[in-house]
Amino acid sequence: MGATEVLGSLWTWHRGPLEGGGVVFDLDGVLSDAASRQHHLRGPRPDWEAFFAASGDDPLIDEVATLLHLLAPELCIVLLTARPARIRASTLGWLDRHQLRWDLLVMRKDGDRRPARHFKQEAVRAVRANGLQVALCVEDDLRNVEMFRSEGIPTLYIHSGYYE
Repeated sequence: MGATEVLGSLWTWHRGPLEGGGVVFDLDGVLSDAASRQHHLRGPRPDWEAFFAASGDDPLIDEVATLLHLLAPELCIVLLTARPARIRASTLGWLDRHQLRWDLLVMRKDGDRRPARHFKQEAVRAVRANGLQVALCVEDDLRNVEMFRSEGIPTLYIHSGYYE
């Protein structure tokens, strides 16, 4: 399973490339419960390295995983995460352990420090430019929800509690 750099992101196809309709899911706070890692981000200097390094131990959020598995099989599942590409292997391992259905994993290029909404906006535009009609996004950051909706994409907000 190889990865390809597209604009400022790293794309890994599990099944594809596909065209037609698709649903975009965020990972942290949507499919993976990152609550046990939040302490790394508190205080004057967030420790992003430790935060991302611990992501492989996250429990699955069962309700959202069930929603994902209930979607029509012809829909492409895009996992769009602001996780850095350097943790691609552990992210793929986590997906495999939890037997999640997915077609495309889009991760942030290492060193990209832009706000997640800017990275995700660029990525979702690239996904659409490659022939996928994004029918829905599932997201836990209200700033990203607002951005996706401004792109004309209906977005389901999942309250993770991380963004107060």
